[in-house]
Amino acid sequence: MSKWTVWSFIFFMLMHDAAIADDHYVIDPLHTFSSFEYSHWGISTQRGRFDHSSGYIDLDVAKKTGTVLLEIDTGSISTGSDLFNKIMMSDSFFDAEHFQKIVFRSTRMIFDQEQLSKIDGTLTIKDTTRPVTLEITQFNCRFMVLYFRQACGANGYTRILRSDFNMDKYAPFVSDEVTLYFSVEGIRESAGTGLNDEAR
Repeated sequence: MSKWTVWSFIFFMLMHDAAIADDHYVIDPLHTFSSFEYSHWGISTQRGRFDHSSGYIDLDVAKKTGTVLLEIDTGSISTGSDLFNKIMMSDSFFDAEHFQKIVFRSTRMIFDQEQLSKIDGTLTIKDTTRPVTLEITQFNCRFMVLYFRQACGANGYTRILRSDFNMDKYAPFVSDEVTLYFSVEGIRESAGTGLNDEAR
């Protein structure tokens, strides 16, 4: 295949993706991570992350609408310490044995001109669901030659109180306020493989 044929194919794919309005993106688990940070006795900021996530993004850039479902595996927590991992997965915190997922479901996407700036939604931790707003610090979509598909990615954060989710052990020495960070990438599904709403 000549280089002109390759670039013609890529150009066709770009035009094809641009013509599709409501795209369905599957979360790429290799490039999607969630992390958190909190104050420890006011003397340092401690951080941890979750290594496994799944979900999807439905996006219509032209209409500036869409939905997000992000499911975070509580058992994939990584603090850099096996002891701290066990404490975080215990029933004092995430109770990973009984609640395997932290779930974010969007209710509204907010755009500032062409840039996604905020996502309103609900966050479920254990058996508690609260409204949250994700502040989006970066949002981009592009055709990825690696996948021969369109991909979209975003970075964002929100702040919550542990006490709102019945996880306030050791407060106030360990800060009640926690900042959650999200790094998400989604890859658009091939034509004809979209899931219907019932299947999702």
